[in-house]
Amino acid sequence: MFLIKSLNHSSNREFGEIEMGDRAGVLEVKLIEARGLKNMDFAVKMNTYVVIEYGNQKHTSCVAKGKGTKPVWNETFRFKAEYPGGDENHKYILHFRIMDTHKILDHDVFVGQSTIYVKDLIASGTDRGNAELRSAKYRVVLQDKTYAGEISVALSFSINQ
Repeated sequence: MFLIKSLNHSSNREFGEIEMGDRAGVLEVKLIEARGLKNMDFAVKMNTYVVIEYGNQKHTSCVAKGKGTKPVWNETFRFKAEYPGGDENHKYILHFRIMDTHKILDHDVFVGQSTIYVKDLIASGTDRGNAELRSAKYRVVLQDKTYAGEISVALSFSINQ
């Protein structure tokens, strides 16, 4: 539930507070699968998961155990979103960070990342009541800024009534 407030200084508002004139809604992210990822485990198949961030919100997928470079998640996540957005720091960007769990190491290993700009989707959904981007493939960027693999994601945005 959103708290509606009219504030003079939008930078002072807390997350979840919406200024009058802003349209609040839900950005739904369906994380489907990845293909062609760089193998970070040479002895066994990778156990990957994805950390998805939108602004100061974060969700983590389940671990695709033993799926190696072809993980399948088929999970849906929901983020609060507004248009026009009050927090210009995140600039309508969804970040996907693909990680590999490691039992031997004391930390998980970065596999790659992908970024999706969702401003047009949210703006369109605000005008129409909802908007959708069907499943699409986005390139995975490695630590050295080269590409290896793709991540499949579907997106939708609908305004709160």
